[in-house]
Amino acid sequence: MELHRSRGALVLPLACVTGGGVLLVLPGEHALLRRLVAVGAVLLGGSVLAGLLRPFRFVIDADGMAVRRPGLRRTIAWAEVEALALARPPAPQGLPATARLLLVPAPGALGDLPADGRHPVDGRAAVELLDLARVREEPAEVAAALTRHAGDRFVDALGGVPADDRRTDHRRTP
Repeated sequence: MELHRSRGALVLPLACVTGGGVLLVLPGEHALLRRLVAVGAVLLGGSVLAGLLRPFRFVIDADGMAVRRPGLRRTIAWAEVEALALARPPAPQGLPATARLLLVPAPGALGDLPADGRHPVDGRAAVELLDLARVREEPAEVAAALTRHAGDRFVDALGGVPADDRRTDHRRTP
């Protein structure tokens, strides 16, 4: 199963770049503030757009997981995986938490990846592989593929998330 990045977040940065570009070409004598705002909009929108257009690949198959995202570009064989979990981390103040795929590497494997999460069942240090709000596929589809290929290594701590409970806010880039 290949996961695909959600492209819904492209609208706002495109609007910033386009609006900023239009403001830059409008004539005006005393337009310093307008030009500064326009340059800021173009730079901000451009940087967010560049982040959204970076290469992304996430494939789950019989051999393991092929991951290509910022900070991680490799194939992770099932032998390198001790545990996987779909879970929601503790929510920051006032913000709903989104579902994440967490990996507990096998001892001695993937030592270069920093642990930035905890396995929901036993609290072992884990690496966040994927924020499911950033992909088009539903958490239930991802859970089915992981159950099929990862077997006993996989735990669905979400317990099956209804489609309408899936977060659609894409403020962070994957």
